Amino acid sequence: MAIASNKLNADFDIDSIRGQFPALDQKVHGHSLVYLDSGASAQKPNVVIEAVDHYYRNDHSNVHRGVHTLSERATVKYDASRVSIQKFVNAASDREIIYTSGTTEALNLVAQSWGRANIKEGDDLLVSEMEHHSNIVPWQMLAAEKSATVRKIPMDQDGVLDMQAFKKLLEGKPRVVAITHVANALGTVNPLAEIVRLAHDAGAIVVADGAQSTPHMSVDVQALDVDFYAFSGHKIYGPTGIGVLYGKESLLDAMPPWQGGGDMIKSVTFDGTIYNDLPFKFEAGTPNIADAIGMGVAADYLLDIGLEAVAAHEHSVLSYALSRAAERSEMTVFGNAPDKAGILSFALEGVHPHDIGTMLDHQGVAVRTGHHCAQPVMQFFGVPATTRASLGIYNNRQDIDRLFDGIDEVMKMFRR
Repeated sequence: MAIASNKLNADFDIDSIRGQFPALDQKVHGHSLVYLDSGASAQKPNVVIEAVDHYYRNDHSNVHRGVHTLSERATVKYDASRVSIQKFVNAASDREIIYTSGTTEALNLVAQSWGRANIKEGDDLLVSEMEHHSNIVPWQMLAAEKSATVRKIPMDQDGVLDMQAFKKLLEGKPRVVAITHVANALGTVNPLAEIVRLAHDAGAIVVADGAQSTPHMSVDVQALDVDFYAFSGHKIYGPTGIGVLYGKESLLDAMPPWQGGGDMIKSVTFDGTIYNDLPFKFEAGTPNIADAIGMGVAADYLLDIGLEAVAAHEHSVLSYALSRAAERSEMTVFGNAPDKAGILSFALEGVHPHDIGTMLDHQGVAVRTGHHCAQPVMQFFGVPATTRASLGIYNNRQDIDRLFDGIDEVMKMFRR
């Protein structure tokens, strides 16, 4: 599923990239759109839109069980998408790639399948303070069911994980470490390889939330040695409603199915059921065929551009945004880790984040306001919400200038 015709120049041609995203070519309230909400959901390039459209117009049929031409064509594309995702994160086998509805379902799958089979009364589950709710609540639910304990890995005022506290918590021999690779409300890039090594030495598995890392950097699950890694299609410029759980094959093989139904079985009688092989054991029912195909195309699209080039470009734009923010005495930035991905989360003195978001929207600038499904982060910093500008592959310095021009207008209004 390579997209050779859309391969971009090695010097990262931002104008060419922007031209491939039709949603950017519109006006909002009379202003050209500046989209700074990719952390919530990224826009889609033409190749992804066209791939999904082509499937529905020409190839739509159920997969794996049909012998007619449309089913065979759909199956070829669906299976190829899994290979694309395998390459995207450098999994050892496509058997380790489980399709889910998104990061949230993937994390719940681990908690409910691996967790129910392995966690027992009195066990400790370590969860970082900067997690998205989807990597907190499933572990709380499991802990309540199993009489286990969720323990918090703290962070400091810069939004950096407290590694000394983490090492101390590992002395209690926890069973699970649940950690985000990139914090969605702060942009902090956690040292995942080190965390995995320390956790394994203590006998724990590591379940990583990769929703905010996979769009911004190259991810190699084998090099990281991570046990489970979850991410979403819509964050990597693919469709909504599709995501991935990567898991080490040995762990997935030993886990019981999470849901029952078609395609996750080899045979069913009223005397018992024999479950299917990986990855199908965890994919009950008709899959999200079109969006899986679209996600595979999105993964190929990013690989063709080069994740290293993406990371370098976004780092340059983020550095510019942080330098602009440092000039503003009225602005507080949350998340000042030395290693940081494309997220600028901030507050303006005397202005509620929702007012900031509304006024920026009227100037054509789209940002996210609220707690970002990370209420413990807001509680740590003593704020109810922040305004978050999150970068995508298509953002440039001119977008940042538009953001700060908008902030100037907000401050003029509230200083009257």
